[in-house]
Order: sequence, then structure tokens, then C-alpha cells
Amino acid sequence: MAGKIDIKKQYKHLFAPKREPHLVEVPRFQYLMIDGEGSPQGAAFQDAIGALYSTAYTTKFRLKAAGRADFVVPPLEALWWADDESAFDENRRDEWQWTLMLIQPDHVSEEDIADASGELDKKERITAAHRKMRIEQLEEGGAVQYLYIGPYDSMGGAISAMQAFAESNGLELAGKHHDVYLSDPRRTAPEKLRTVLRRQVR
Repeated sequence: MAGKIDIKKQYKHLFAPKREPHLVEVPRFQYLMIDGEGSPQGAAFQDAIGALYSTAYTTKFRLKAAGRADFVVPPLEALWWADDESAFDENRRDEWQWTLMLIQPDHVSEEDIADASGELDKKERITAAHRKMRIEQLEEGGAVQYLYIGPYDSMGGAISAMQAFAESNGLELAGKHHDVYLSDPRRTAPEKLRTVLRRQVR
């Protein structure tokens, strides 16, 4: 459809980056967000994914039906952190903390999200994860990023390369680790999964 907003195409350098560490400037985006903790294979993580996508698609179709700008629902993103960073190196997944996110175009308002939630509620499709959802702005600014291809549990080398690149440029990694999941793991072999790895620098 002509005029459809596609964040991936508007910000191609952020969603189709180079397969080597490089610096980017990440602008402010508006996100649907849900916080949680534990393994990405756990129920809380999977429920949060379902809540984000059901809300985003319901919003998209409501706006389109109302004659407002249509948009492509963007890829799933996640911020990751732990109180003890060794929880990632040692695979202590119950200590992992995360924020799952979907970018929403600027014309999507909190009222639009509330209306979509109301529609889902009428259809008895609201879950506990939906009730944890919020809409929030995030501006990362300067960051190092890397297009990683391979299984999710083998990212260590890529992350180390990002850290070495930052240090070689007089920078240090800051903030939370940021993944952008370009592939659907249900339909993609682990060795072919494409993930943008991103980390703020200072």
C-alpha cells in the first residue's frame, strides 16, 4: 500500500547493518514495552511476545480502518541485563532481566493503544502480560552495532568484538544490551538467524 510507514526501510542502517562492528546514532523511537525476567524460553517471555504483537496488529488494523496512516509492524527487540553480568556467561537464565519492545510510529498515541487493548479485552484476549504493557520513548544515541548471523546462544564472540571495537575507538560500552530480531526462530534454522546486536557507548 502506497504511503505505508515502514520503520525498517526508513532506518535501513539500523535494521540492515554491516556484519562487522560499527558506530551508529540511534534516534528517539516510541515503543510498546513489557518488562520481565527469566529465560527467553519461559512462559513470561513468550506471553510478552504475544501481548506485544496482538496489541500492535490490533492498533495497525484499527488505524487503517479509520483512514489513518498504515504501518508495517516492525521486528521484535529486547533489552537485556542482569544484576551480576556473569549470569549471561554462565547461562544462569533465571537471573536474566529483559524489556521486550516493538517500535510504534509517532502518530500512534497512548489512546490508540488503550483502544486496541479495549478491543482485545472485549474479545477476551487480554492476558497478564498485556496489563504490564506501557508505551515509552527511548533514545539510545551513539551506539556500536553488529549484524550477527547464527544461534542466539552463540553471540559471545560477536559481543566481544563489539567491545574490542569500542575500546579501539576510545569508547566503552554502556547501558543495556539491545537485540533486534530480524528472523522468526519458528521458521529459520538456528545457524541462519539474523540479529542486530547493539550497545550504547560513551
